[in-house]
Amino acid sequence: MAGMVLEDGSPSVSSPLQFFSLMSLSPGIGSPYPWLREMKSEERGLYLIHLLLTTANHVAAGSIENANAGLEQISHLSSPDGDTMQRIAAYFTEALADRMLKRWPGLHKALNSTKISSVAEERLVQKLFFELCPFLKLSYVITNQAIIEAMEGEKVVHIIDLNSVEPAQWINLLQLFSARPEGPPHLRITGIHEQKEVLDEMAHRLNEEAGNLDIPFQFNSIVTKLENLDIESLRVKTGEAVAVSSVLQLHHLLAFDDEMLRRNSPLGSRSFSSNQMQAALHNNTHTLGDFLEKDMMSGYTPSPDSTSSSPLSLASAPKMVTFLNSLWSLSPKLMVVTEQESNHNGCSLMDRIYEALNFYASLFDCLPSTASRVPIDRQKLEKMLFGQEIKNIISCEGTERKERHEKLEKWIPRLEMAGFGRVALSYHTMMQAKTLLQSYGYEGFKIKEENGLFFMCWKSQPLYSVSAWRFRRYN
Repeated sequence: MAGMVLEDGSPSVSSPLQFFSLMSLSPGIGSPYPWLREMKSEERGLYLIHLLLTTANHVAAGSIENANAGLEQISHLSSPDGDTMQRIAAYFTEALADRMLKRWPGLHKALNSTKISSVAEERLVQKLFFELCPFLKLSYVITNQAIIEAMEGEKVVHIIDLNSVEPAQWINLLQLFSARPEGPPHLRITGIHEQKEVLDEMAHRLNEEAGNLDIPFQFNSIVTKLENLDIESLRVKTGEAVAVSSVLQLHHLLAFDDEMLRRNSPLGSRSFSSNQMQAALHNNTHTLGDFLEKDMMSGYTPSPDSTSSSPLSLASAPKMVTFLNSLWSLSPKLMVVTEQESNHNGCSLMDRIYEALNFYASLFDCLPSTASRVPIDRQKLEKMLFGQEIKNIISCEGTERKERHEKLEKWIPRLEMAGFGRVALSYHTMMQAKTLLQSYGYEGFKIKEENGLFFMCWKSQPLYSVSAWRFRRYN
């Protein structure tokens, strides 16, 4: 009942929304009212969202004292060990604080000077993500089934793995090829990763499995970051049927496109003035990719069967354009792309925070259903993977901001402009994915299909997309 006063002198309020008019974020606010900790989970969640968004606005506006007061309040209610919203708030608070600290580079560097990410830690977080969430398993099953169907009758197959970290994916593919009625093809896998140790482990596991299955096999390692990949190093040979697997990788390249926009670089034969670029940003075009799509695609409607156009080719072009064009030049029979189904690439901090809250709330919400028996593993995954992604989305800018997730609706025109035609994922592939969910007992997780495109969901919320593409020839 609003208006009542409790024995400790604090007001009694019937709705968490009424707290918002009573609690202001101002310097020196001190500890929050003691009854805040007595709030029910849903009420506390609503209040935390309010605090996060209000504090984020202060951070975005550069109001350090108000932002500090907001972070202090949130710290009393958030916890990496609590319910979904408490855990979310803990990592968003850390990300906002890190963004504030970057105003003092010396202080920021000093506080982060001893943080070293080892290969062992990277492998651990990848293993936890693979084991505790179904998304990587689903992506691998969908990718492998699409490859098997696309490579029917092929005698020499070359797979290019843009982030070669999980042997389980390709062990499964070796087994599928081994069971093929016409016998297995000669299989070559080229793995790309910046850590040699990761590729060495991959090579050992796959060579061992191929030997057991008596499949002619070769694994090629390329130690490099994806943005530095020399397409010639893939050594694609005449007569090879090429397949490309990209799992949560392409969005990283968008960072270099934004850097290009920042420097107002000329784009080959198309010269965009500073005024044009500023106008594009003013008109809510968030990235150089958006700007290119709106400008270059006006009047252009790509079609999988089009033969009158040619793939976009620009000297000094954005990294994404040149990379996709390079893949297109390999004439891949199939390319399967898995990406986060959320827009975390806006130039506005508040846009990114709104999108990230929605996306990671679903991710954090689904984890207790799969990691209830080992909560420490869930906490490690949230801290080492999702927490770091949240920090990158909120705290970083320029080429440092790698987690530039975009929805499939943006990837489709980008891939079509590069010359790829869409391949509908099959009904059999869908059934394989659903069987996996059932066999592991992943309740609450779903696969949705829209025009041959797959979306991996928690309840009704799409979290990851999987799409398949092929080389499209031009006259």
